[in-house]
Amino acid sequence: MKHTPRSIELLAPAKDLTCGIEAIHHGADAVYIGALKFGARAAAGNTLEDISRLCEYAHLFNVKIYVALNTILRESELEEIEKMIEDLYRIGVDVLIIQDMGITRLKLPPIPLHASTQTDNRTPEKVKFLESVGFSQVVLARELSLQEIRTIADQTKVTLEAFVHGALCVSYSGQCYLSAALGGRSVNRGACAQYCRLPYTMTDAKGQEVVSNKHLLSLKDLNRADYLEELVDAGVSSFKIEGRLKDLVYVKNITAYYRQKLDQLLASRKDLCRASYGYSRLTFHPVPEKSFNRGFTPFFLTDRTRDITSFDTPKSVGEKLGKVKKVEPTFLLSLLLIFPYIMETGLFF
Repeated sequence: MKHTPRSIELLAPAKDLTCGIEAIHHGADAVYIGALKFGARAAAGNTLEDISRLCEYAHLFNVKIYVALNTILRESELEEIEKMIEDLYRIGVDVLIIQDMGITRLKLPPIPLHASTQTDNRTPEKVKFLESVGFSQVVLARELSLQEIRTIADQTKVTLEAFVHGALCVSYSGQCYLSAALGGRSVNRGACAQYCRLPYTMTDAKGQEVVSNKHLLSLKDLNRADYLEELVDAGVSSFKIEGRLKDLVYVKNITAYYRQKLDQLLASRKDLCRASYGYSRLTFHPVPEKSFNRGFTPFFLTDRTRDITSFDTPKSVGEKLGKVKKVEPTFLLSLLLIFPYIMETGLFF
């Protein structure tokens, strides 16, 4: 009996129309983007006109467009979001990513719903519930191990989506209230203040300083490029890159990198196929270390990895070039002379 190959999707972020188009050019099978309101990245909103243009272009290649409406809603906003969903369906949006279950009680067009990672999808019971109420895809929590993902896949039939690259939160997916508690800005309303990236000083029970001015809640960035086949075998069909606030260079570089990785896997597995059409011609060699990163970790995928923190800085650490062995008196002068060229060309970035 001939089996239909399982469709494997590379899902890339886009903060705007330009990023979305370049994500497609660099190998995305689907792109997720925010509308003007109600997305978990309030600073990455887009007009209906731009989303419509992205849909028209994406559908030429069977690339899908997902719109993130994944905040918690106020009752006064339900009528507005119902109208927005109707408009998004009308212009050709393929999927809505949501958190607030109240949306499922609205008068909706026949548009598929995906459960955001903000719904904290860590257990088979939770994923079973989401499947039973009509969600066609579930974004798994970043904290899950391969075995936990496999257990969920064994007990459900819904398509599973997992993050493979990008920023990590120190709290469980969808369960961070630090920003709301300290600053009145809720991540569940798209307004995270990123207190986890600030410096802190730790003292012991006697008041003695243990650590001073370190970024104690800041984690490294996720990178699971070496575990794509293991994730496929565990039951994941959609591979998600974090980064709706990231710049164009990040989107192009990281999307192209995972496209190459997935293409290598698909070429060796007849039971798998790509979700979209076409192919990409690159003019560069994609290297994740050249894009924004705080250092990389696979997180808890195979075990409880110890080295997951980025205590020294919450900013990009860049790519390691080598070790300085000697500094001559003229070094600083030489650096000052070439600094304008570095800034202009982005040579070291």
